[in-house]
Amino acid sequence: MEYRSTIDPRALLTFRAVCREGSISGAARALNVAQPSASAAIALLEARLGVQLFERHQTGVRLTAAGRLLAERAEAMSQTLLAAEQELHNLGRGVAGPLRIGGTPGALVSLLPFVLPRLESEIGPCALSVVERPDAALIELLRRREIDLAFVTTEIESPPDDIAEHTFARDPFALIVGRHHAALPSTVSLRDVAGLSWVLPEAQGAFRRQVDALFLSAEVPVPENVVRCDSLLTTKAIVRLGERITVLPRQVAASELSIGVLRAITLREAVFQRNIGVRYRAGEPLPPAASALFAILEQHHAPST
Repeated sequence: MEYRSTIDPRALLTFRAVCREGSISGAARALNVAQPSASAAIALLEARLGVQLFERHQTGVRLTAAGRLLAERAEAMSQTLLAAEQELHNLGRGVAGPLRIGGTPGALVSLLPFVLPRLESEIGPCALSVVERPDAALIELLRRREIDLAFVTTEIESPPDDIAEHTFARDPFALIVGRHHAALPSTVSLRDVAGLSWVLPEAQGAFRRQVDALFLSAEVPVPENVVRCDSLLTTKAIVRLGERITVLPRQVAASELSIGVLRAITLREAVFQRNIGVRYRAGEPLPPAASALFAILEQHHAPST
């Protein structure tokens, strides 16, 4: 027997507008409808669902527990409709997508540039957007369907139940230095260089936890003479032009290493590698362009054991 929802999609979009604007009057203005019409849509939605979605106050409304649950679904429906509209528009222009990707800087630079040419050769021109965010923010973007895939450091902690994770590559950590440290040998211990000046990540994400774990493995404290920086571009520039050193996965610094402006030194404590891959919404099919990218990653980036 086919189940038919009692939720009117138009009422759900009105509900979403109320959530975003913080009041029914604000939602009515945003939707360019009369306030009584917006109020009636919310009242009908609550009556059909048999729950109270908002607590009314003089200054606006506040979501109930049921309202918070429905707000997630309303946001997802809105993003699904928007994606469908964009896909149809792109189809008429002979363009695939949209493909919306988020990621941490290191994970993106380690994977995306290498698979993008293959993606375009398989599906043609693609409407691709890429944003950099911390790990926690990427999960919320996935849940709100604002991105299709999140490129991240994997296998640090289990993702939430509604998020799946797949590892595609492994990349060893190395000490990255500039020309001021030409005298350093090809292999060192962190104990030997802990007293130098450093640039290290600031954000409390998976990458920082792995870097901190390297110092823990060496049984030395994290350096005090440190510049905290989450921009990989800025980190590499500071190291290249000055006396500070850093720890990065080799692939993250591959371009600078290839032309000799930075040098990678093997760390004795780097007994584990950084794992990189993607996270996505569990139990849901990927949009066509995201599915094609995922397949290319599987074909060309199988992690070694």
